[in-house]
Amino acid sequence: MHKILVANRGEIALRIMRSAREMGIKTVAVYSDADRNALHVRYADEAVHIGKSPSNQSYLSVDKIIDACRQSGAGAIHPGYGFLSENAVFARQVKAAGLILIGPSPEAMEIMGNKLSAKAAAMKYQIPMVPGTEEAITDIAEAKQRAVEVGFPILIKAAAGGGGKGMRIVETAADFEEQMHTAVSEATSAFGDGSVFIERYIASPKHIEIQVLGDNHGNIVHLFERDCSVQRRHQKVIEEAPSATLTPAIRAKMGKCAVDVARSVNYTGAGTVEFIMDEALNFYFLEMNTRLQVEHPVTELITGIDLVKEQIKIARGETISFKQDDLVIDGHAIELRVYAEDPANNFLPDIGTLQTYITPKGPGVRVDDGFEQGMEIPIYYDPMIAKLIVFGKDRNEAIERMVRSIDEYQITGITTTLGFGKFVMQHDVFTSGKFDTHFVQEYFTPAVLQKANEDEALIAALIMQQLLNGQQEVALITQESNWVKNRKDQ
Repeated sequence: MHKILVANRGEIALRIMRSAREMGIKTVAVYSDADRNALHVRYADEAVHIGKSPSNQSYLSVDKIIDACRQSGAGAIHPGYGFLSENAVFARQVKAAGLILIGPSPEAMEIMGNKLSAKAAAMKYQIPMVPGTEEAITDIAEAKQRAVEVGFPILIKAAAGGGGKGMRIVETAADFEEQMHTAVSEATSAFGDGSVFIERYIASPKHIEIQVLGDNHGNIVHLFERDCSVQRRHQKVIEEAPSATLTPAIRAKMGKCAVDVARSVNYTGAGTVEFIMDEALNFYFLEMNTRLQVEHPVTELITGIDLVKEQIKIARGETISFKQDDLVIDGHAIELRVYAEDPANNFLPDIGTLQTYITPKGPGVRVDDGFEQGMEIPIYYDPMIAKLIVFGKDRNEAIERMVRSIDEYQITGITTTLGFGKFVMQHDVFTSGKFDTHFVQEYFTPAVLQKANEDEALIAALIMQQLLNGQQEVALITQESNWVKNRKDQ
């Protein structure tokens, strides 16, 4: 494996290329019209243009990605996350073209890509499941009866879903049929698959996920957990490792369950098994993501393992070089996704030019980004600008370091989630570790950011006034000194 094509863009493309370069492997970038001058294009050893700006005409085009491999002579593809990273059809075509996909098998993608087949696979190993239906709902009356047995409120979920689409909370039996039709319609529109199932609704869950690695020789290990409970619109915004909630015993039990889920599909490469946890610390299988996660850096920081390098080694047929007992948690890491979004306006995406872009530095600070000052944020892709990741000897130090880093991070020209991140870091519920997936809706309002901005403006004005007063005093002293000097000269 001498040359890898990275079938992605932005910060994750750069992050993969850097690890490949350290391994002595050449990299090929692909880019759309919008990314012609992107940093990942400049960093790669070579680059291939694959189409117009919309992703369905570039980064989602299987034929163009494979053709770019042929043009460049790349023998392997790293898909990163998003785009084609969990597409089983793409994985099969890569294999048919005689190329190596740095990722799991198409079969594993297919099974874990559907929540119902994923649950069926996990159940072989008696993984804890949220009470509900085990198959897609075909008879609404029968499903309604099952919902009554499970107990309201219940959750209707799309089998092929994600990001909260095709998901409905049902409080009473009277609302069931209407919400069922809405969920089916939304799932069909979003995923082309109207299959839905029901689960008991867990009111105040934590979202805990376990990083796993599997090789082609039957070895599977877990690299501990990440807490991803701070979310907006069912999408993660802040992640940390390890969790402030888990005990060593629960951690070990969840880790074993995650390994068993991976084993149920003979998983190879890096993957993540996701769980929800209730207030009594009972955990239940949610889904498996068959790719590298956005939040993988926090795991890298607490374990010292470069997950991209491990992915590449596994794809080359190598055995995982460490055992489960070799892994220990060292310190604490937190990641803030820096989005071009307006938290005061329901986190709606913002576009514009990065008029100022200065990243924080110093001990324990890592910034994974794909932009520089003067660049425009394109409207065609995910609005994430960067990932701000910090590491400390413990959770308190990591939180303090994140606050300091947010203060140092200078971005103008667009609205970002930096202020929101600082709000979270300084909130008592977060610092205590007693937060759940409802943190944003329960504690965050635009007014808190407005007040913070007003306070910062007041502080800035006071500092400016002090500086001006100091300059006036210097001016008076200078005038008096000149007057004395002139008197002496006379």
